Amino acid sequence: MAVYTAKEIMEIIPHRHPFMLIDTIEELEPGARAVGKKCVSFNEPYFAGHFPNNPVMPGVLIMEALAQVGAVAILGLPENKGKTAYFAGIDKAKFKQMVIPGDVLMLETKIIKTKGPIGVGEAVATVNGKVAAKAELTFAIGK
Repeated sequence: MAVYTAKEIMEIIPHRHPFMLIDTIEELEPGARAVGKKCVSFNEPYFAGHFPNNPVMPGVLIMEALAQVGAVAILGLPENKGKTAYFAGIDKAKFKQMVIPGDVLMLETKIIKTKGPIGVGEAVATVNGKVAAKAELTFAIGK
């Protein structure tokens, strides 16, 4: 059973359709880690152009989905309630396999370092237990 539904996620992060890229939060340790799920549908708007005869979820959107899961984790701390987590950097990104319609993308982001309003998350996206993408994501907490 999900910790947060899409409606509850929207109470934490400002993203909305078509840019909210997570369906549920499955596990949460506020300030430490979160696991989210994205059921990739053929109806995603980006598949119209990426690629019309061979739909593949863009890698940058996988990174964004991982960042959104990390935002739920860091904004789960009481002192960050009502704030926004902004993307500040991507390091060590690797794309290991394509994500296509019908895949269930599991998104895990662990907060590995924070200093003031800046932090780093270790993020891994998997499909059927196999790594699809991974990276270190830097974020900044703003008002």
